[in-house]
Amino acid sequence: MTRRPRLTEIGLNTGKKGRLHRILYKHGLGNGTALFLPYDQGLEHGPRDFFTNPAAADPGYIVRLAVEGGFNGVALQIGLAEKFYWDYAGEVPLILKLNGKTDIPPDAQPLSPLHASVADAVRLGADAVGYTMYVGSPVQEQDFAQFRTVREEAHQLGMPLIVWAYPRGDAIDAKGGKDSFYAVDYAARTASELGADVVKVNFPKPDRRTGVPGGYDAEFTEQQAVEAVVRSANRTLVLISGGEKAGDQAMLEKAQEAMEAGATGLIFGRNVWQRDHDESLRFVARLKEILAKYPSD
Repeated sequence: MTRRPRLTEIGLNTGKKGRLHRILYKHGLGNGTALFLPYDQGLEHGPRDFFTNPAAADPGYIVRLAVEGGFNGVALQIGLAEKFYWDYAGEVPLILKLNGKTDIPPDAQPLSPLHASVADAVRLGADAVGYTMYVGSPVQEQDFAQFRTVREEAHQLGMPLIVWAYPRGDAIDAKGGKDSFYAVDYAARTASELGADVVKVNFPKPDRRTGVPGGYDAEFTEQQAVEAVVRSANRTLVLISGGEKAGDQAMLEKAQEAMEAGATGLIFGRNVWQRDHDESLRFVARLKEILAKYPSD
C-alpha cells in the first residue's frame, strides 16, 4: 500500500492545515480518512439524477443525510449552500464548489465557469473549496488560468483546495476515454502539478486501452492502476469518486481497492443518495467499516 502523506508533509499554511485537520480528525471516523457527500449533480446533470429517489431533490434532505451519516463533508454549489447549509453549520464541514456547468452543450470543449469565490466560502463557514478542472479539454489554457486565480486566493485565505480532476474533450475520447488508466493517471498528476491540496478522480479502468500512449497499452489490474494514480498525485491527497450508481458489492470492492492503494478517502454521491434513507445509511456504515481499517496518524 502507498503510504498516505501526513498533513505536515503537504506544504499547507496554518489555515489550510487547521481546516483539513478539522475535516479529517474531528468529523467522520476521526482517523484521518474521509467520506464526502457531493451534491453538485443537480447543476452538472440536471434533475434526472433525483428520479430514482425523489427525496434527494431536496437539498435539506441531503445536508441532514450528511449529518446523520457522519460524513467528513458535504459539497454544495453556492446557491444551495446559502439557502440550506446554515441549518447545520458546524455539524458537518462544507465544501463550497466554486465552478460548474450544465451538461446541455456538447462536451467536446468543456470549461466549468466560476460562479463563487474563496471569500464566499470563508463567509459561509466552509472548510474547503472545490474546483472542477477538465484536463485535456481544447480550452484547458483558459481553465488553467482560471484555476490559478482560485489557487492564489485559497492560499491567501488558508482554504484547502480540492480539485475535481476530470479528463474531457475529443483528444481524451481518442486516447482511451475519460475513465481510462492513462487519462485518470494524467489528471491526478496534473492537479498535483498545478497546486491542488486534494484531488478527486474517478476509478481508473485499465482495460480501456484503445489509442492510449505507450506504457499504458499493457495489462494492468485495477489495483495496480489505482495505486499508480495515487503515486502520480504524490503529496496531494486523493479521493476516489463513486461515479454512477452501481451494485453494493462492486462499490465496496472499489472502496477497498482505493484505500489499499493509499487514497485518503471516498467521495460517493449518487451511490448514496439515489437509495432511500435507511438503505443509504446502511451502505454508508459498510463504507465506514472499510475506512476504519486504514487509519492515518
